[in-house]
Amino acid sequence: MTGLFYMDKTIINGQVATSLSINDRGLNYGDGFFTTAKVSQREVELWPLHIARLQQCATRLGFPELDIAALEGDVDALIAMAPSDDYVLKIVYTRGSGGRGYAPPTDAHIQRIVRLMPYPTQYQTLAETGLSLSIAQTRLAQQPLLAGLKTLNRLEQVLVKQEAAKAPSDDMLVLDTTDNVIETSSANLLLYQQGQWFTPKLDQAGVKGVYLTHLSQHLAVREQRVNLATLFSVDALYCCNSLMGVIPIKRLAHHDYNVDISKSVLTKALNNKGLG
Repeated sequence: MTGLFYMDKTIINGQVATSLSINDRGLNYGDGFFTTAKVSQREVELWPLHIARLQQCATRLGFPELDIAALEGDVDALIAMAPSDDYVLKIVYTRGSGGRGYAPPTDAHIQRIVRLMPYPTQYQTLAETGLSLSIAQTRLAQQPLLAGLKTLNRLEQVLVKQEAAKAPSDDMLVLDTTDNVIETSSANLLLYQQGQWFTPKLDQAGVKGVYLTHLSQHLAVREQRVNLATLFSVDALYCCNSLMGVIPIKRLAHHDYNVDISKSVLTKALNNKGLG
């Protein structure tokens, strides 16, 4: 029962709190951004990359410079409340209240929200069995100004998840409005073919995940346009994010992949880079 105590705790701007103003721009306009990280043994995995993501979002959305020291103080305080275990850390920034209509205030009072949540239990099993995907009917709009960012505007993903709840699969593959393969509902895609690693280009739609960035720093992962025909022809297909790590895809629609081969290829590649 210990975990129930701190799971109800949220730190907002350095104080334990549970509410925001109804005028908050994150609530009214999705005016903000977030990142989601894994906490293991009281350490936030890939923390420098999560900070970089938050700073990139702040810069591209015209937010004031983030106070990273204050953020780290909030994170440390929240983790100190919890037993040493695996958790999900979610960090949300909104532009706060103010401004007339859509126009942002010139003196924005940024809201910094830090939460801990239970870690999903299914990822370890899926890493062994592989994950199945259906193809979503919902398509992502192309918007290069927001492409790659993890903003609070996630209604497209909400629609995809509604589809996923009715699909005979673990998750959904998502394309954009011009039929480019982009991602799953919550993870990036990693493709392997004849010794080469590549991933869909995300300059028009989608979210570039922290874990994909991490892998790209160690593996030679090429970004390129990808269509469905390409996915059906690759030797191995994976999805990845900061919580699940890398999970092999066992089935995409009607097409099956050899999960044992996929795991072997991945293990060899990661071990060669000292990541195994």
